[in-house]
Amino acid sequence: MDQDQIKPYVAAAKTHLRGLTDVQAAFADIRSGMLREVDTIQTLQAQGKPVIPEVSYASIADGSVSEATRAAIRHRGCAIVRGVFDPSRVTDWNAEVGDYIARNNYLTKAKEKAGMDTYFSELASGAPQIYGLYWSKPQVEARQDPAMAATKQFMNRLWSVAGPTGDEFDPDQDYAYADRTRRREPGDTTLGLSPHMDSGSYERWVDPAYQQIYGDIFAGNWQDYDPWKGTYRTQTREYSSPAVCSMFRTFQGWTALTEQGPSDGTLSLIPVAKSISYFLMRALQDDVEPDDLCGAAPGRALGARQHWHGDILQGLMSIPTVGPGDTVWWHPDVIHSVADEHGGSDYANVIYIGATPKCAKNAAYAAKQAKAFLAGESAPDFAAENYEVDFVGRATVDDLTALGRAQMGL
Repeated sequence: MDQDQIKPYVAAAKTHLRGLTDVQAAFADIRSGMLREVDTIQTLQAQGKPVIPEVSYASIADGSVSEATRAAIRHRGCAIVRGVFDPSRVTDWNAEVGDYIARNNYLTKAKEKAGMDTYFSELASGAPQIYGLYWSKPQVEARQDPAMAATKQFMNRLWSVAGPTGDEFDPDQDYAYADRTRRREPGDTTLGLSPHMDSGSYERWVDPAYQQIYGDIFAGNWQDYDPWKGTYRTQTREYSSPAVCSMFRTFQGWTALTEQGPSDGTLSLIPVAKSISYFLMRALQDDVEPDDLCGAAPGRALGARQHWHGDILQGLMSIPTVGPGDTVWWHPDVIHSVADEHGGSDYANVIYIGATPKCAKNAAYAAKQAKAFLAGESAPDFAAENYEVDFVGRATVDDLTALGRAQMGL
């Protein structure tokens, strides 16, 4: 469905949602609360104090993470887990991925298939150095590692799993979600991603399940909204498009293959879990056309734009420096971006690995993904570039552990 076809549905949804509360008063209250959050973020940064919560993998492994730290993660909607993998092992992975790319002449083949992936085409910056590779051995090894599984269990358990017909998902069991890898060259000035969120654009206002998830916000009670309530989260339906995640993720995330920090063209976030309330209610204001949602487009990332969202974007901040084997996690409703300029002296490389717990929605995707894995094709959510079908050194079923087979639904 293209943008013109969906406009009547948008207009109808906005009429319905605008009738649920005084949207001007509701947005004024939300905006005031979010600007207080922005002030706090800026104050902490000016004082040199941390904003994004950090956890050591060792504390996850021995069960010693404090309730205060868990509460901080829930408030901020993001976290860094240090030391999930040994740095020397990850450095070897980084070299192996580079060899895999070079040995199979990926860059030449990618030029031949340019334009197949349009997911970020609506963003001001839209061409990150993200490689359409899913099945290199390091990627598969990282996904199926027991330390990664334990980390994801910890992150999943920050959620309340109760749903209207039983638990929405099993926080202790996970399906693998095969995503890509980023290898960003030092000195690059063109390949960023402007602020956005994934897993739905129009859907967040139009889809009935999303309307239930955000019910307190749309009713004018944004402070009662719980971003960690699993109810209806696995019931959402997204518009089909290359790179729209059709799995339910408790967290998006990546594993650092190299050291990277604020000046290295890496990740920035608005670290406020409830900030989604600002974006939802902003689109219902009188200065936005009746069939528009602040520029949202079907099947595309939901962009945060200076024109519509400039005041809250002042809270966008870079993650601190992370090293090989550290992991970064953020709630699926958190705005994030990749800086346009990589001012560092080394590659800023990551493997994308999110948390995708066991549920019916994720099981259905895993079955499709398993077929793609066995054939060496691109993962089903992404453009069908299928680079790896004949790649030398691609992971096969023989490279899966028992845990890896279970995560792949094999």
